[in-house]
Amino acid sequence: MSEFFQANAQVIQLRWPALFARLVAEDSSAIQAELVQGLGSTLSVDGIQLTSRHDRIHEARVQAASLPEKPRLHVYGTGLGDLPAVLLERAGLERLYVHVLNGALFALVLQLLDQRQWLEDPRVELMYAGDHADIFTPFFALPAEMLLADDFNAKVRDRLVNEVHLSFNNREFDPQLPAIQQRLRDSLEVLLADDDVAQLFGTCIGREIYVIGTGPSLEGHFERLASVRGQAERPLFICVDTAYRPLRQHGIIPDLVVTIDQLISFRHLPFEESDGIPLVYLPMSSPTVLKAWRGKRYGAYTASPVYATLRQQHPRAELHAGGSVIHPAVDLAVKMGGTRITLFGADFAFPMNKTHAGWDDGDLGPPVEQARHWVRDGYGERVRTQLNFRGYLCVLERYIALHPEVRFLNSSRAGAMIVGTQFNPEFVQ
Repeated sequence: MSEFFQANAQVIQLRWPALFARLVAEDSSAIQAELVQGLGSTLSVDGIQLTSRHDRIHEARVQAASLPEKPRLHVYGTGLGDLPAVLLERAGLERLYVHVLNGALFALVLQLLDQRQWLEDPRVELMYAGDHADIFTPFFALPAEMLLADDFNAKVRDRLVNEVHLSFNNREFDPQLPAIQQRLRDSLEVLLADDDVAQLFGTCIGREIYVIGTGPSLEGHFERLASVRGQAERPLFICVDTAYRPLRQHGIIPDLVVTIDQLISFRHLPFEESDGIPLVYLPMSSPTVLKAWRGKRYGAYTASPVYATLRQQHPRAELHAGGSVIHPAVDLAVKMGGTRITLFGADFAFPMNKTHAGWDDGDLGPPVEQARHWVRDGYGERVRTQLNFRGYLCVLERYIALHPEVRFLNSSRAGAMIVGTQFNPEFVQ
């Protein structure tokens, strides 16, 4: 081991002996790093620079300036140690939590650079990010290690990405946008004529509920779902809008349909055979599609600022939202009284190299070939996905954690592993 590693290791072993044992076991030789020169220098791993190659300290000060003057701060990723060192210059900082995102990379840096300046500071707490179920705020996540996070810390990485992208993703839902204001005006007539979704709450206490999404794994369940649907005593079927057409094509009539997206059209929600099927919707839905639906309709809001004025003028119950229609569908199941909820087609990934069940590649979004990200599936293997799907998964996992009274089950191992769920033995061997 290098002289630097011995000096760094002495500090870590004394302060965090359990973490030190894990670091020693990391395979730092697997990290292909090279020195990159500029006005200064840095390390590059897989073509990704850990820091600026011109002025590492200036970059760290810019990063630090984005964090508030709080007594407790969190840094995700260790980099070359520059950001922790700069933050520790703050006299008002009482505790700095440094979360390792790539253990092997950190072990390599410990061999190459003296990190004792920040490791020895009594205000520092060092830990693996993946040892915690969720993220802490306020935080700064080092951009390079958001890309280089290892498998153990990947789940926390996903939640960091989701948090960092939140304001950017919400820009399309500014309540002041003319298109949004016009859509809400157009939908008001329908909303006022329909019932409040609250009328459905508590109507299925103790009944098992199936919440059906449109992930590729749904295709393996059509036959079984059709059989269950024909039973006298059976679970309630709640499906999302894009699952409605594939279900009907396989002879499966859902008990409830949930729609939220302003882009959903008759192509997704054909109305011709919708008699007797209730539709739960948000006012951003197409008023043309809503008016054509022949079943009973129930209006709902979410906590989004988009509905702030409507909530005051025309109160309706709220459903949980997080970017995907699966979120209000699951929340509806819980608020109706479900305590055992099985998820179908909730894949948040592209298993079998497909994007959705019953739709062609690219019909409902980017095609599989554009997937650049991954999650772990129910077998523990990597499966391709896209960034927004990972965000939707994070939101659902947080929701599940808030409802320990409900048993959430997954019907497939093919999609993303959903923290907080178990596999339903009726559908998963």
